[in-house]
Amino acid sequence: MDSMIYLDNAATTFPKPGVVYDAMDKINREGAVNAGRGSYKLALDASKLIAETKELLRRLINTDISSAVIFAPSVTIAINQIVNGLRLRDKAVVYLSPYEHNAVARSVHELAKKKGLIVKEIPINSDLEIDLEKMKYEFVKDRPDAIFCTHVSNVTGYILPVKEIFEESKKYDCINILDSAQSLGLVEIQANLMKIDIMAFAGHKTLYGPLGIGGFINISGIPLDVFISGGTGSDSLNLEMPDGKESRYESASCNIVAVAGLNAALKVIDPVFCMRWEKELSDYLIDQLSSMKKIKVYLPGNQKQHVGIVSFVVQGFSSEDIGTILDEDFDIAVRTGYHCAPFIHKYLRDTGNQGTVRVGLGQFSTMNDIDKLIAGLKEIIDE
Repeated sequence: MDSMIYLDNAATTFPKPGVVYDAMDKINREGAVNAGRGSYKLALDASKLIAETKELLRRLINTDISSAVIFAPSVTIAINQIVNGLRLRDKAVVYLSPYEHNAVARSVHELAKKKGLIVKEIPINSDLEIDLEKMKYEFVKDRPDAIFCTHVSNVTGYILPVKEIFEESKKYDCINILDSAQSLGLVEIQANLMKIDIMAFAGHKTLYGPLGIGGFINISGIPLDVFISGGTGSDSLNLEMPDGKESRYESASCNIVAVAGLNAALKVIDPVFCMRWEKELSDYLIDQLSSMKKIKVYLPGNQKQHVGIVSFVVQGFSSEDIGTILDEDFDIAVRTGYHCAPFIHKYLRDTGNQGTVRVGLGQFSTMNDIDKLIAGLKEIIDE
């Protein structure tokens, strides 16, 4: 285990900072009780920990107490709550970026079948970047009612021009939803300046918290219907969910152990350092891969709009075969395949390789890790 080179941080960052493990172990042993369900000290302490963690998230995106922070077991569940909670008219026009994860794509697809939504892709150009001029034209033709946009592609590491997209869509009174699973804690987010109405987040990726905690932040107070009902510890004789702007969407017991881990992570995370280091690692890896004749790397035309995730294919090999050999012969962990992203691969044209080999870098990745990966690839493809 100690010798393994872990390069699958886009799936989940690993390892976590030591304080995350310490915090989770401590609360598991001393305070893993049900928050909001009792008036005794440990229950009150758990509620205070949840409130503090939510405030740390608000600060991270430069918003205030008016923004409701809703915790969920994962970002996928949070996105389902958003998609199914939006009060969209029948045949509403919903735009998705071609970089969306299936957490968004499949959820919107299911809702479209029920409500007859018109689902459209935001256009991209030959450089695999959002084509803002074509997008503006599409908005004139079909006015957007809602738009879902990932911030950083989990396939290519492309940083989408969210501010420009959302500024344009707001001209049509559109609801702007950001998937920040691959960006929060890494790329700066100024929620109000970027015209974000709702953003979904994952605790276990670029925030360096544990699995089991995610959620969404309703910055603009967009009305949402309840999608998941259940006990909240309040107003229990009422069959309707409570009116609280957060508790209304937080049925079931909160995972206080995961919250403790996320709280600890938020107190030590340094987005400026993470961005600088991942950018340095990414650029070095891209330079090395680009020098190898049998490797094709998928990048945006403007490499400045890229960080942390590098996808490539190897001539003559399926991506799965490369991943298996790297694991079995070199103890290097990468991700292979289509990465739960249904749209972008028609532009990458990578189906002949069964998707891409994806390297996900993190704050604990090193230049030595990359050197060993490159050495392994050269041995595999005999360069």
